[in-house]
Amino acid sequence: MHISHESIYRSLFVQARGALKRELLAHLRTKRRFRGRRKAQPAKQGQIVDAIPISARPAEVEDRAVPGHWEGDLLVGSGSTQIATLVERTTRFTLLVRVPSKDAATVRRALGKQMKSLPAELKRSLTWDRGTELAEHAQLSVEADLEIYFCNPRSPWQRGTNENTNRLLRDYFPKGTRLDGYSQSQLSRTAQELNMRPRKTLGFQTPAEAFSQLVALTR
Repeated sequence: MHISHESIYRSLFVQARGALKRELLAHLRTKRRFRGRRKAQPAKQGQIVDAIPISARPAEVEDRAVPGHWEGDLLVGSGSTQIATLVERTTRFTLLVRVPSKDAATVRRALGKQMKSLPAELKRSLTWDRGTELAEHAQLSVEADLEIYFCNPRSPWQRGTNENTNRLLRDYFPKGTRLDGYSQSQLSRTAQELNMRPRKTLGFQTPAEAFSQLVALTR
């Protein structure tokens, strides 16, 4: 018998009449006392010029049949600090990228350096939200040789693989902490640790194993 995580959460919160007791709270990864409804995110200022919408993305990206399609976002910390997160949709393999600043040129250079290090077969596309940190997407697309697509406004679930990964990364980078004190080598070690977790969706393979197999096939 299989029970979804949502059913478990609802059962716990209903029994506790909306708020969990302290002893139960300690066992929850998010440590949230209340189970609230998701709220719509406010629209971000600015627009992405010549953005290719996610509706134009090939069907092969949606069904994960072809590897090399990535989802990305900025994981935000306090004091206007952030790191970039990239997740490959087929294998759930994660890359963390040090981003000293949120300005478009800095983000483009940081992502470009990381993506250019990948085999061509494993960097077919990147899906991002509407954040203006990717305003130089056209140049990044040329430099890294990959297509870039943008989610609809206020629709983070359209890059759900990345969203789920970012939630896992909050175990390492809690909300409210500064993210500018980590070197690229430290971020890479954290990504490696996450990539060594077996995943049920991969038949209990690790993302590292699945991705390594794909890399081997490209040689």
